[in-house]
Amino acid sequence: MTERYADVIIDIAHEKVDRVFQYRIPEELSEAVRPGVQVRVPFGRGNQEKTGYVVDISEETDYPPEKIKAVSSVDEKGMSVEGRQIRIAYWLKRNYGSTTIAALKTVLPVKQKQKPLEKKTVVRCLSGEEAALAAGECERKHQRAKARVLAALQTEEELPYELIRQKLHVSASTLQALERQGYLCIEKEACYRNPVRMSDRSENRPRLNQNQERIIGEVLADYRAGRPGVHLVHGVTGSGKTEVYLGIIEEMIAMGKQAIMLIPEIALTYQTLLRFYKRFGDRVSVINSTLSAGEKYDQIERAKAGEIDVMIGPRSALFTPFANLGVIVVDEEHESSYKSETSPRYHARETAVEIASLCGASVVLGSATPSLEAYYRAVSGEYKLYEMKERPGNSVLPMVHTVDLREELKQGNRSMFSRKLRERMQDRLSKGEQTILFLNRRGYAGFISCRSCGHVMKCPHCDVSLSEHRNGMLTCHYCGYQERKAAKCPSCGSPYLMGFKAGTEQVEEAIHREFPGARVLRMDADTTRRKDSYERILSAFADEEADILVGTQMIVKGHDFPGVTLVGALAADLSLNRNDYRAGERTFQLLTQAAGRAGRGERPGEVVIQTYQPEHYSVVYAARQDYQGFYAEEIAYRGLVGYPPVEHMLAVLIVSRVQEDGEKLGKEMTDLVKTEMADAAGLRVIGPAEAVIGKISDLYRHTFYIRHGVYQTLVEAKDRLENFCRERELRGQTVQFDFDPMNTF
Repeated sequence: MTERYADVIIDIAHEKVDRVFQYRIPEELSEAVRPGVQVRVPFGRGNQEKTGYVVDISEETDYPPEKIKAVSSVDEKGMSVEGRQIRIAYWLKRNYGSTTIAALKTVLPVKQKQKPLEKKTVVRCLSGEEAALAAGECERKHQRAKARVLAALQTEEELPYELIRQKLHVSASTLQALERQGYLCIEKEACYRNPVRMSDRSENRPRLNQNQERIIGEVLADYRAGRPGVHLVHGVTGSGKTEVYLGIIEEMIAMGKQAIMLIPEIALTYQTLLRFYKRFGDRVSVINSTLSAGEKYDQIERAKAGEIDVMIGPRSALFTPFANLGVIVVDEEHESSYKSETSPRYHARETAVEIASLCGASVVLGSATPSLEAYYRAVSGEYKLYEMKERPGNSVLPMVHTVDLREELKQGNRSMFSRKLRERMQDRLSKGEQTILFLNRRGYAGFISCRSCGHVMKCPHCDVSLSEHRNGMLTCHYCGYQERKAAKCPSCGSPYLMGFKAGTEQVEEAIHREFPGARVLRMDADTTRRKDSYERILSAFADEEADILVGTQMIVKGHDFPGVTLVGALAADLSLNRNDYRAGERTFQLLTQAAGRAGRGERPGEVVIQTYQPEHYSVVYAARQDYQGFYAEEIAYRGLVGYPPVEHMLAVLIVSRVQEDGEKLGKEMTDLVKTEMADAAGLRVIGPAEAVIGKISDLYRHTFYIRHGVYQTLVEAKDRLENFCRERELRGQTVQFDFDPMNTF
């Protein structure tokens, strides 16, 4: 029998997982030892028995086999929370490609133990009369700070430490001196930092409609019957999906279970947290990148201690160490931010399904514009599908107007605002209603289009837009095709062939020129750098302290502003021209989500979509709010060209210090796949070619793609390429893998 070896970490603390120790797996334990299990191993020179966790298993060792110690025993108690986290780390490494250490540090997000926060209380050790006498004695000795403390303690037996320090202007040394004299004692109590600071718990619970009650009931019935599964809630914008989430989570908590609520962006935290806090109070917490290291550490400790029932946050919240997880909700599941951009490049949706399967938990995915991956699986029966096609109450979907910017240009309008949008904005300002202006900047810098006819320069081989480089060349980053930038549009001959350059600041300036009295808030990367900036801007707009909110895609994702009756999508089709096969899907999602911000209150809403391509199916179906129509056309296109979700794709990125080395390695790796695997497995290889951004920080980037209908076949291709890289002992080069990429390398 082939010898097998276990990689074991002795301490699961995040800062110590860099060191992995290898142990031989005895034959009698070969079935029991697997990633995630807790084992006892001999450690150090004295072979002291220590507890460790298995993080990986292999048939190779870096040491002489005769010198490797054996695993002593396996803990038979079942999998602990820590063991589950390690199982997930192993799964991430296996399915997405990364080092063991990188995967472990993903699931163990808190870097190091933080000094605990202490609550201090000053307690009087004398009677009230004795404290008064001591205060008088201090006054006679001109020890006025001590006298102030003792005088304050005459009537109060204990006072908060910080209150005394701040209100009485007393130093810590003064209090310590009084403690040494026996006049008082300072009691210390460890407490958790809590980033949730809310006081209003008043909640007006909306009455659920029959459809909402049915969805909640069926999800819970499946869970109680032992078939938790994955549920996709496809509901139009404003249809009440959050109330469905709240209802499911409330019942889970009643059963003694815990819940993870994933949101795609930090900008959504405030409104989501407010609604959950009103329902669940201090049993709710949040974790995201705006928290201090101490706050993050304490939220993890609170989760371990069972002090919270619901954790809200972006994809990293998935790894909250709950012991009794009942449900994971992934709101706005279509969002690309759920895909990690660093190794391991995991997707929160797939990882949530894996974590839930380990815990016996349910997964609820929700979106008005589901990802093609999720809807494809729902249509095929892998996920259970629920439809919510109407808004509750009297609220109706907004009226959508599509404006052709080519016609605006022909009629002499060169401003950012079409005549229809300008007219509607003026109308809202006169009525005291609110407007959101959304600037779709995704992919704005890369493509070249004609401002006269809307023609976009595309690759003749890949049906994606060509990207402009500084050398005047237009390049396809899928196949490497290049052509020189033309002086005139090849379709109509117009000289107005250029890239798009506009930003939120320019939009804000244009508003002030056109509507001098308008109150404007801007929400973009520049205005949201401070810790509380998201909450501050969104709260101000919700309180109607501004007439117009200007921003990028972060302002159209899940926000609920009843006062907004107009949404303007500026240059709506920019994302269509990204060098990306998902461009049509992203454009449809963005426009549909943007339109969904209008008319969520009692007053009807309107949407103005400004575009150079009003005939594109993504724009047409978004204007109709017709997801099924868009899905049918887009999935037919994906099936025709073999893109996800119909087939799977593995993107391989090679980063090298020397350009020629990267080119050579890319050629060797693609040749390896073609000669060893392509024929037998049916793999298709595209590339290699220079990456979208060919050079970053003096490092050269090359990429190639592998496609196949079975995900596991691509995992096997990744394993073979990883082995090849290990055998080559690469120096000055790194290789990264991305399965079903959200963005092209």
